Amino acid sequence: MSGSVVLLHLAGAVALMLFATRMVKTGVERAYGDVLRHRLRATMRNPFMAVLAGCGLSIALQSSTAVTLLVGSFAGAGIVSGMSGQLAVRGAEIGSALVVKLLTFDLTLLVPVCLVAGTIMFMATERRDWRQFGRILVGIGLLVLSLEMIGQASEPLRQSTLMPVIVNYFSSDPVTAYLLAALVTWLFHSSIAAVLLMVTLAGRGFIPPELGIVLVLGVNLGSSIIAPLLTRNAEPGVRVVPIGNLLMRGMGSLVMLILFLSFKPPVAFLGATVPDQIVNAHILFNVLILLAGLPLAGLVYRASEKIVALGTRPAPPESLEIIELSALNESALDTPSQALANATREVVRVCETVEIMLKRIIELYESADAGKIKALAALDDRVDKKHAAIKLYLAKVTKNPLSEDEALRCQELIGACVKLEQVGDIIVRNMLVHVRKKLERGLEFTPEGWRELSAFHASVLANARLAFNVLVSRDAETARQLVLEKDRLRDREKETSASHFVRLRDGSAKSVETSSIHLDTIRDLKQINSLLASMAYPVLEERGLLGGSRLKAG
Repeated sequence: MSGSVVLLHLAGAVALMLFATRMVKTGVERAYGDVLRHRLRATMRNPFMAVLAGCGLSIALQSSTAVTLLVGSFAGAGIVSGMSGQLAVRGAEIGSALVVKLLTFDLTLLVPVCLVAGTIMFMATERRDWRQFGRILVGIGLLVLSLEMIGQASEPLRQSTLMPVIVNYFSSDPVTAYLLAALVTWLFHSSIAAVLLMVTLAGRGFIPPELGIVLVLGVNLGSSIIAPLLTRNAEPGVRVVPIGNLLMRGMGSLVMLILFLSFKPPVAFLGATVPDQIVNAHILFNVLILLAGLPLAGLVYRASEKIVALGTRPAPPESLEIIELSALNESALDTPSQALANATREVVRVCETVEIMLKRIIELYESADAGKIKALAALDDRVDKKHAAIKLYLAKVTKNPLSEDEALRCQELIGACVKLEQVGDIIVRNMLVHVRKKLERGLEFTPEGWRELSAFHASVLANARLAFNVLVSRDAETARQLVLEKDRLRDREKETSASHFVRLRDGSAKSVETSSIHLDTIRDLKQINSLLASMAYPVLEERGLLGGSRLKAG
């Protein structure tokens, strides 16, 4: 068999291993992710329990990187302390190493059992939790199968004259081997996959024990780099835990490499075979890092904060805090037409702020932290201040003689301003409460529920823009369209609620957990839409297009 064919088979087996690892991870996240996140967050106040929780979650997700990112987000939101976060990540690394140990046993019989059982469970039912469990079983079967394929694909390399040369080169240049293992791990985005590949090759006699130890240390360096790179554009608070893991695990691997190369200790105590020695060295390294991390957790966290602060550029003045010039010119009060134009300009600014609030609130349902929540609440304070200033200004305008049109316009602007202030209150006092509840409990919407919620919000946002246009243009056709959209949204709300109750009836765990948040959010958005749509009524009434509480037939 030619070398290119051997490499192709080996690449295919490695690709299957990476795919299977991801398949198990996504299956666990979709089926049990909310429960696992909730348990992790609930137990992380105790340092010992934080280690155990991190270890257990890493075994379930088959990824210490996923746990690092999750714990980092908790720390960034202030849900867990920095010390507990560091210890949870230490436990996650040990859990990841234990997964490797488990997969090195002879699990050949699991391949057909997992593939058959998983396929039946996935195809025989529509229940989400059973289908995801079937996905997990199929992923485990494919993972074990990929290890067998790697062994078979690498078998022809035994006769290769080039392989001993490569091995001898890396054995004589451990630093390059160390860096290469780190690079491979980063490319795989999985220390489990990287170590399993090395174990399989070592089982075929390609990797001597001393080189295997060096490669394991390189794997741990590469694994510690993944999370900091993935969070490099995240909020500073989210990046602290990944940076702390890089300090402990990455620097720890470098220190261990220097000690190993300096003293060249025997490795026979790690196991009877090279694969056992590699796996046990991987576990031992992470246990040592955990033991070192217990007394150093606070120090490492403070150092991580300083490193993150050094790499964070001073934030420009937050756009929410920019001082704006007021259009409410007191000198124009004696000229009502000019004063009303000034008031209109200021109400338009309130419209812009409310539109920003409406756009940002749905973003917080997906990704929220304390800073973003505080910023949105500050926007409502701005709306309240402008609302009070506009009402006072318009009250001063009415002290002068006004024509009938000017008096109506004055009342229209006051009404619009009141409605905008009410919209801001609904967003902050109702919807922001739902955001905090979802964040604190680690809840997630079902994909179907989130699509419905996003679509409903998009319709309300579109209607808000129509309402703001009506306020300025006073166009009758736009006003009519806005009221018609209100009726359509009412029908969509009924459809959305009906779909949600169908998911509840079918027993979707996520639907049950997020039911009150979903329904209350729909109710709040509908109320916001009604307030905004009512801004069209003065225009329609003035043109005789509003009959009672309904549009006249066009």
